[in-house]
Amino acid sequence: MSLKLTGITQGYGRTNAIERFNLELTPGVVGLLGPNGAGKTTLLRTMATIMPPRTGTIALNGVVIDGERAARRARRDIGYLPQRFGFDPGMRVVDFVRYAAWMRGLPAERWDDAAERALIQVDLVEQRRTRMRRLSGGMLQRAGIAWAIAGDPSLVLLDEPTVGLDPRQRLQFRRLVAGLHGAVVVLSTHHIEDVDAICDRVVVLHRGRPTFAGTAAELAALSRDDLPGDTDLERAYMNLLPSQEQRL
Repeated sequence: MSLKLTGITQGYGRTNAIERFNLELTPGVVGLLGPNGAGKTTLLRTMATIMPPRTGTIALNGVVIDGERAARRARRDIGYLPQRFGFDPGMRVVDFVRYAAWMRGLPAERWDDAAERALIQVDLVEQRRTRMRRLSGGMLQRAGIAWAIAGDPSLVLLDEPTVGLDPRQRLQFRRLVAGLHGAVVVLSTHHIEDVDAICDRVVVLHRGRPTFAGTAAELAALSRDDLPGDTDLERAYMNLLPSQEQRL
């Protein structure tokens, strides 16, 4: 499994949110950090083939996604959880996750197993027949994570997946992501402790451009004692921001 972005420029209207972005990913967990407006969500939507890039190319497993037909094929291998995902409020949780398996092109005889496995991973088996509208905020977020991992996609894109999760559920989420062997997982988050705990690599974005790409240890080495933060990783992240944004 590999994902390669070459010279990606992306935006809305006349504004570019991402400019000349290059990134090559192999199996493992990549943390995507950056302040609000840095372009993280735009980058994930581009990786998910929801937004064709304005310039540049995306290649999944060496195959360039050069049109809608290629994008539809690629989506069978992509699990994407946006910050705000849509659902039918009257749909049962298990059917919501089975629908994800259908969307990924799994044969019908595998839908139930794929949904059951995903619900086990996010600890929602007891709520499998609950209507989506009756889920708490944390349960709804876990249902979204189950959607993203159902059918074992090889590229998993998660935009702020731990919002609404309590500390126990966040620890469970970390174990879940660490167990997605063989997949490329891109985790966009503001929780630097999650990045420290589970990410093999870190990419820091600022105004649509990467200011850092490397391991968490390499990022932590950029820490400065005079900057705000409770850990080396937090202080290193602050060090990558412009001076006017380093003040709390």
